[in-house]
Amino acid sequence: MSYADISVFLSVIQDQGVAMKAIIAKNLVKTFEDVEAVKRINLEIDEGELFGLLGPNGAGKTTTISMLCTILKPTSGSAKVWGYDVVHESENVRKSIGIVFQDPSLDDDLTGKENLDFHARLFQVPKADRSDRINEMLDLVELKDKANTSVKKYSGGMKRRLEIARGLLHEPKVLFLDEPTLGLDPQTRRHIWDYIEKLNDESNITIILTTHYMDEADHLCDRVAIIDHGTIVAQETPTELKRRIGGDVVTMTIAPENDKFIEKLEPLDFVRSVQHVDGSIRLSVDNGGTAIPILMELARQEGVQVPSVTLKEPTLEDVFIKYTGREIRPEEISDLGHMKAIARRL
Repeated sequence: MSYADISVFLSVIQDQGVAMKAIIAKNLVKTFEDVEAVKRINLEIDEGELFGLLGPNGAGKTTTISMLCTILKPTSGSAKVWGYDVVHESENVRKSIGIVFQDPSLDDDLTGKENLDFHARLFQVPKADRSDRINEMLDLVELKDKANTSVKKYSGGMKRRLEIARGLLHEPKVLFLDEPTLGLDPQTRRHIWDYIEKLNDESNITIILTTHYMDEADHLCDRVAIIDHGTIVAQETPTELKRRIGGDVVTMTIAPENDKFIEKLEPLDFVRSVQHVDGSIRLSVDNGGTAIPILMELARQEGVQVPSVTLKEPTLEDVFIKYTGREIRPEEISDLGHMKAIARRL
């Protein structure tokens, strides 16, 4: 089948309202010397889906994204982005994707419009379309009134919005957002969330989001995949993953040497699971209001001091801890800076 035939075929599918797969990865493996960083990962992400990729530092999500962006070649397995093989059709893959880097990558000495114009020339946006496309993107992220202002005068949130505009300038089918709200204040984070949702809803662009903010993934993502030790340990909608945990979450702060007390909790019929995380016990329980007095009485009988106890419904963070055994801390955020190499190859 020729390239023209493929294009016609894809157009027919889209006209009929059948969503295509934006990303398909099958048994994807990446090995560095004797270390298997990614172990037979399988992914299917639909056109227009907002998909979250979560994982502790060193879990393999950076390597996975790098293979999907053609920065790294898989050791084995296969992956297609927008129908193009990441190894054999890498140039077409790169033309089909946009990336918003975690680290700032704008030229502060240029204006917002000049930054976009420079990017448009790099991506060979036709001269006849360039000006209209730049104005369209500035309008999308509400920076039209700051188009001729030096980027050094932009706030952190404005810079992030301009980077999103730049990533969309060449009309990619798939957009990778690497920690899009890292370091921003809560109000600006919410503002960026609004832009991401608007972009996904109105443009039907497929978005792959990496974030260490569990509330961000919960709020934005249609589905999430949690990667740990090179494998996908959970993959579903945030709602379904929280439902699987079930019950209430009770967190008890205790001294780390109380292992025998923890052993006494596991057989209790109302306790679904027990995890010891950073000096606290997290328990998934049935009817937390009834469970807490029983747990506190058992602690008293065992001579265990419990300085604090909290009760809440399951969150995506609880899901993450269940599958990985730990929280993501700011200092553990993966450094995806090497993804900038893609800019030199596009």
